[in-house]
Order: sequence, then structure tokens, then C-alpha cells
Amino acid sequence: MKNLLKTMLFVSTVSLCITACNSNTEKDLSNPFFSDYDTPFSVPPFEKIMAKHYMPAFDQGITEGRKDIEKIVSDREKPTFENTVEALDRAGKLLANVMIVFLAQSAANTNDSLQSIQMEISPRYAGYLDEILLNEGLFKRIKSVYDTQAELNLTAEQKFNLENLYKKFVRNGANLSKTDQDSLKAINQRISLLTVKFGQNVLAETNSYMLLLDKEDLAGLPESVISTAAEAAKEAGKEGKYAFTTQRPSIFPFITYSSDRKLRNEIFNAYTNRGNNGNEHDNNKILAEIVSLRAERARLLGYKTHAHVVLEPRMAKVPENVFGLLNNLWEKSVPVAKSEVTEMQKIIDKERGNFKLAPSDWWYYAEKLRKLKYDLDDNQLRPYFSINNVRNGLFTVVNKLFGISFTPISNIPLPHPDAQAFEVKNADGSHLGVMYMDFYPRESKQQGAWCVTYRNHHIVDGNSVAPVVTTVFNFTPPTAGQPSLISLEEVLTMYHEIGHALDALFNRSTYNTTYPAWDFVELPSQLMEHWALEPLVLNLYAKHYDTNEPIPADLVQKIRNSGYFNQGFENVEVLAASLLDMSLHTLEAPVNIDIQKFEKEYFDKTGLIPQIVSRYGSTYFTHIAGEYDAGYYSYTWAAVLDNDAFEAFREKGLFDQETAVKYRKSVLERNGTVDAMQMFVDFRGREPVIEPLLINRGLMK
Repeated sequence: MKNLLKTMLFVSTVSLCITACNSNTEKDLSNPFFSDYDTPFSVPPFEKIMAKHYMPAFDQGITEGRKDIEKIVSDREKPTFENTVEALDRAGKLLANVMIVFLAQSAANTNDSLQSIQMEISPRYAGYLDEILLNEGLFKRIKSVYDTQAELNLTAEQKFNLENLYKKFVRNGANLSKTDQDSLKAINQRISLLTVKFGQNVLAETNSYMLLLDKEDLAGLPESVISTAAEAAKEAGKEGKYAFTTQRPSIFPFITYSSDRKLRNEIFNAYTNRGNNGNEHDNNKILAEIVSLRAERARLLGYKTHAHVVLEPRMAKVPENVFGLLNNLWEKSVPVAKSEVTEMQKIIDKERGNFKLAPSDWWYYAEKLRKLKYDLDDNQLRPYFSINNVRNGLFTVVNKLFGISFTPISNIPLPHPDAQAFEVKNADGSHLGVMYMDFYPRESKQQGAWCVTYRNHHIVDGNSVAPVVTTVFNFTPPTAGQPSLISLEEVLTMYHEIGHALDALFNRSTYNTTYPAWDFVELPSQLMEHWALEPLVLNLYAKHYDTNEPIPADLVQKIRNSGYFNQGFENVEVLAASLLDMSLHTLEAPVNIDIQKFEKEYFDKTGLIPQIVSRYGSTYFTHIAGEYDAGYYSYTWAAVLDNDAFEAFREKGLFDQETAVKYRKSVLERNGTVDAMQMFVDFRGREPVIEPLLINRGLMK
């Protein structure tokens, strides 16, 4: 569940400006980026933006950004927070505007033209950012403000902003020699190109695979899965066949229910070997070079490893703290996973399967085990999880917590025709922001789910500028005969991404630029997941799509009873991915590795059991190629925080207003403008403890 915004621009979070920068340069006013957005709530005019508009806007944006920086550097006045830090915060508005729209569209609605532009602009943009971060005159002014801050009567937010800005420049090479800065620039531009290529390769591999089946191959599959596969085949021009892909809504129902072990293994291998097929989309050498370059960059900057660079501004601070948490949970999770293997192997043996449980078997036999132990089948639940009911129930939960409402908007530009738009209002009816939701997979969309802000909250001339946020998913699509009926996992994903959206909608930052601790940003998203399966909440939204009957009490109880089910697997596969990420990024320069050999040897050393594979293999681990490098652990780190935070609601009540207001004021309104630990302490009254996480995951009684 990525939040794509956080690393798109040269500071941790940069918001969008809704107006184009003023310039004397003549512009083609038919280009939507060169005019004010004359749209409802000043959202981007998506339907007017074409591929041909991006490069001219990038060119102009870079030109204007350079002028903005030069104006700051050439200012003869003594450096102050206003004429240096605030001026930098306002610089490059047009470029920020274009970049956020472009990257969001490249992730959710790409095509050959956008991919070509992405390959062209990525190294140029990396070079432009280096011009800023390595600008001697600019850094001199920032350092002057930093060194004299005691005389400036700064607010707490300004001090936090200044501290992080100064350290970011240092961490990105401002103190290096000219020779080393030139080397750093070359590394940054090369990495930017490689990471784009990595992601494009994964998308190409995902789109290139299709398992086409006949009716006799569908044994065990529920009718809803068969209907979806028939629709997919029809769209692919293969009417009469049944198509399955490595998109999550397609592959995981298949390997959960198909009784054909050979076919389950075939599609699972296609999924886990994306980017590892020795073809033009192979990512082994690309990732090896990325890891090597990151290690070399860390050495240049004076750090031991890339992970040391990345973790310095985060809650974890150093790799040892990350490994401490991950290894602690690993030791508790592996025995649980082994016991799950034993239980599933008994089923195989009882059925005279005459084989050992393999990774591609896990979902199939885990589902059998769940039925056996809890009499619970995911297909029993899906009819109660129609996507509109889940969405509306989620809106009700958020309203009960924070008093805000979501009103559908018509006649507003949409980032994709499938997207939905909502105006978000405070309890008093005042405008809080705009939120888009884009639910279904398509070939032009990356896998996974994420949240992007097209515009962050900030203040201009004393007036608040409201945020515009989008949530993007890859949920089970509707068919001709029924609406989208989503899985339990997809329900949790919707709650997760809305948590990110609330973080953006409630934020009250004064400035475009904020500095959230990366291992804290999953707290708001993961915290929201806790409400999804509470009996009180299930009764709000879990209604049969056909009869509108509420979910039966016995099904609710079965969900509760199965809360610890498969937790060994759930923890081990995520921890494996997190440990793989950290192991790659704690290598010291010079680094020259064979990715497949390194991955195998590392998992052999850590004791990953053969029946489980890492949630992401190296060659399709898009998180670490671009955004979560040395950061995938953040989901687990934040899990300590969110499980502890939810205890506050358990203690006072699921919808206790005092607790909700305290959480909104302490965390959501201030995220990125206050130290992360301080925010948690202000909400919880103490530092986090791990026990709620261990209990909720069945790792501690």
C-alpha cells in the first residue's frame, strides 16, 4: 500500500500549487499546465491533459524553477526564514504541478507515450534536484538561517522545517567537494533511470502473462471467479475461454480455489518470476546495479551503508534497530508458520496427496484448513462485501469518528473514467478537501494500492488551500451478472488507503513541504484497518448485495474466531521481504552481487522455511526499487504503533469522540511538522509498547 507522493519531489512531501507560475516567457495557453485550473475545487483538468503537454511543461517548469532559485541566491538581504526557507518552499510551482500529475498518471493510467516521457524526464529531473541540493549559494543561505535560528523567534513548525531542510541538504551532498558532487550527480541520474526501467519491466511482465483455460480446467473455482475470468478472456478477444493473470484479484482467487495443482503452480511461478525470465524485461542486473550505486552513494556521503542514509531522519535511526524488531518478530513467527505447515500437511496426507506442501499450495490448503477449523469460506463473505456497501460503511465509520462527510461530485475532471470523486466536508459543512477513488485493475495501472495527494494543505496569504487526494486500488472488478464483490483482504486495503487519505485531508501544515518520518506514515493507514472487522462496524456495511440482509451473527463470530488464523504465514512472508530489503541495503561499497544467488543464500541463512516465499521477490519488489528502499520494514514498525494506538479506542470505545479528537489533533493535523515520537506520546501519553502487536497477531498470549 504505497504512498507515492512521499518521495516524488526533492523534499519529503511537496504539495501541489494549483496555479501556474507567472513568467514573461511566452507559453502555449492550449497547454492546461500553463493556465489556472478553471475546474471545480481547482483540481487538475485531467481530460484536457495529453501526453504532448508534459515535456513543454517540464521544460518551462525547470526554467522557472531555476529562476526562482537564482532569485533566492542573489538576494542581497541577510538570510531569514522568510526570504530563504519560505521562498524555497514556494519555488518551482509549475514543475511540482506537472510532476505530481505525470507520476500519478504514470502509475495509474500509463501508456507507451508516458513511459517514453518517463525515461526521458527522470534523469533530467534528478539532475535538476541535484542543482538545488548541491547549490553552494543556496546552502550557504540555509546554513546561515540554521546557525542563527535562536535569534529569529521561529515557531515550532518553522524550527522543525528548518532542521529537516538543513539536514536534508547535508545528507544529499551539500558539504561534498566539487569532484564528489559531480560523482553524486551521475549516480543519482543513473539510479533515477534504472528505477523507472525496473517498474516498467514489472508492469510489462505482469501484462504479458495470461493463463487461458477451458471449462474443464475450472474445477474448484467459485462461480464469481469463473465469471470474472470469462469477462477477462472476452476483453482479451478470447471469448469462450477463461483468462487468469498475475494481477492480484485474478491469481490469488485462482490459487486459493483451483483443485488443479499443476495449474496453481504454473501461475504462481509466473507471478514469482516476474523480472527474472532472462528476457528484455529481466530486472536482475538492473537491481544489482541500483544496489551497487546506492552503496557507492552512501560511501560518498560518509555513511556506512545506504540504509544508514535512509534511516537517519526516521524513527528507527539506524539499521540495528530495524533488525532488532524484525528478528524479534521473526523468531516468534517462524514456529507458528511451521505449525501451520504441519496442519496443512495432515490434510494433504489424509487426501493421499503423496507430496509435500509447496509455496504454490499454501493458499489452497490454508483455505481448506480455515474451513476445517472455523467453518469459514471467503466465498461466504464476498456477497456481503459489495464494493459500494464497503465504501459507504467506511464513510460512516469515518463520520462517526471525526464528523466529516463524503458527498459525490459530478461534472468534475477525473484522473480516469473509472474513478469516483467526493467532496469531503467538516462537521460544520465547511470544505475540507476532494478525494478520488479508483477501484479496478487495468493493463495501464501498476499493481497494488496507494494514495497520492495532487495538492497538500498549505497556507497562502493567510488563507488555507484545501487538499486534493486520490486513492488507487486493484480490486475484484464487477461482472455482467453482479457487482464487485471484494475479499476480506480487499476490505482491509480500502480502510488502509483511506487512512492515508485522512492523513492528507486533516493535515494543517503551513507550508508545501513537510517532513513525515517514513516509518510513521503507515500508522494512520494501518490504524484504520482495526475498525473494518469489528462486529459493530461489520453490521454497518456488511449487507448481502442481492437481498440487503445484514451479515449473519454466526459469520461475524467466525471472522472473530479466525482472527489468529494463518498469522505465522502472514508475518513470515512480510518479514522476509523486509529483511531482504534491509540485507540488500546494508551492504557496504563496493557491491557486486548476483541477485538470485544473494537472495537464496540470505533466506537460507535466516531460516525461511521452504513452504513460504517472501511476499516480494527481488526482481518484482517495486517498493525497494523506487520508494521503500531500506524502508519496507516501515509497515512492521508502524504496526507496533497502530496496535498500541488502537488500544486507546478499545479502552474508551470504538467511536469515543474525545479519543478521536485527540488523535486528529495530536497526529493527523501535525504529521510531518512535528517529531514522530512526540506526536505518538502526545496522543497516547507514553512511548509505544510492542505487547498489543504480539497479542493481536497471536504471537503472545
